[in-house]
Amino acid sequence: MRKRTMEELNRLSVTDFKSTDKFPLTLVLDNVRSLHNVGAAFRTADAFAIEKIWLCGITGRPPQREITKTALGSTESVQWEYAPTTVEALLQLKAAGYRLVAVELTDVSQDLTTFQPLPGQPYALIMGNEVFGVDDEVLALCDAAVEIPQFGTKHSLNVSVAAGVVLWDFISKLLAVRP
Repeated sequence: MRKRTMEELNRLSVTDFKSTDKFPLTLVLDNVRSLHNVGAAFRTADAFAIEKIWLCGITGRPPQREITKTALGSTESVQWEYAPTTVEALLQLKAAGYRLVAVELTDVSQDLTTFQPLPGQPYALIMGNEVFGVDDEVLALCDAAVEIPQFGTKHSLNVSVAAGVVLWDFISKLLAVRP
């Protein structure tokens, strides 16, 4: 076994990435405090070729050193937009036909393993603040909530880790039904 070289990985250029088809997924960061989490979200969004990231409220925006350091250049490849409030972003997404799914522990959240995204349906996945989670006003606009099954003593994951888990799950399910 050997690691593949960068040439063997055949990575897209930023220009090619911008013009390639994306998965119908948008990540919405609801008042995420850590700039490192924002940078990691960009890097994950690039890895999974999602459409866009919405940075809402107090969520940091590029260019900032901590975001850039963690994002490793993905702030240049991933489309993003800022909204002063998450509600404003969600109203735009809902009007554009997106299904709004909070990643949150609620009284009606569905286990991520049983949630089945519909092919062709665009989704906005809302990730909450590191301390307070997804805001209640934001939850009221959501069509559904999913939770990541956990088996230890804690009932939360770092927001950037949770984004990676949920994006991977959605993409793997969408790929399974792709013609």
